[in-house]
Amino acid sequence: MEQIPVKPIKRKTTLKDVWKGRSGYLFILPHFALFAIFFLVPVGWGMYLSMFKYNVFSQTFVWFDNYKRILSDWLFLKSLKNTFIYTFGVVPLWLGKALLVTVLIYPFRKSIQTFFKAAFYLPHVTSTVIVSMIWLWVFNPNFGLLNYFMSLLGLEPVVWLGRSLTAMPSLIMMQVIMGGGSTIVLLSAAMASIPEYYFEAATLEGASSWAIFRKITLPLLKPTILYSLVMGTIANFQTFSNIYIMTSGGPEFSTTTVAYLIYETAFKNYNLGLASAMSMVMFAILVVLGIIQFKWLGSNVEY
Repeated sequence: MEQIPVKPIKRKTTLKDVWKGRSGYLFILPHFALFAIFFLVPVGWGMYLSMFKYNVFSQTFVWFDNYKRILSDWLFLKSLKNTFIYTFGVVPLWLGKALLVTVLIYPFRKSIQTFFKAAFYLPHVTSTVIVSMIWLWVFNPNFGLLNYFMSLLGLEPVVWLGRSLTAMPSLIMMQVIMGGGSTIVLLSAAMASIPEYYFEAATLEGASSWAIFRKITLPLLKPTILYSLVMGTIANFQTFSNIYIMTSGGPEFSTTTVAYLIYETAFKNYNLGLASAMSMVMFAILVVLGIIQFKWLGSNVEY
């Protein structure tokens, strides 16, 4: 007998339903208060400041003039381009690195896995200033470690951070090598939660290692990959410390990112209104990127 699918009846939430669940809302109230204090209020204040020509001496309401100004400013557009290059240069590479390391260490016993996870996570608990100073020595054109290895191969030394062609790739390389530790920890935990009998059944069926990874491991890791992709994009889009310490946005503005330009505009030029407008544009771009990533990868996520 053919079964007729029955669609569930959707009922609208009423005020009575909200009142019945009031105890649940009380539980989330402290978290919402913190969210409002540390997110909603700063965003609202930033939007307010972006409407003003706001500096130390005067505040003039200018509506959307700050937005018009930055969207026609070559330096802001260049910094936006640099930020996209940096973000999309770093995130796919460190995600790939994290996934590769996770898969390679998974067959080993727990103690060996823990050692590698701790080793890759170490840069995350080290000050960004210290890490940047170490890499300044690595990239030093006169006595840096990288040029030393190049001299052993008979190659000419390179001014890594002093040329516009090599400065941004150098920063991307540094971040890819140092980053991804937290993603390795998350992916390892997600991989450990996959039932072992999935792999055993696939092996008995004669599936290759690549087929097991592509058909079982990767689909079940997608929620964690999506989270790491979104958080990595947000973090790298706002990169500042390494730019400030290592290149100061140079040479020839080739490493000037939006976050660094916001700092320069707000704390060196004292134009808080213009800097706030830049912040709002960066916030809007991050929201759009997050939505795109969820739509693109989230539609195929298996929970």
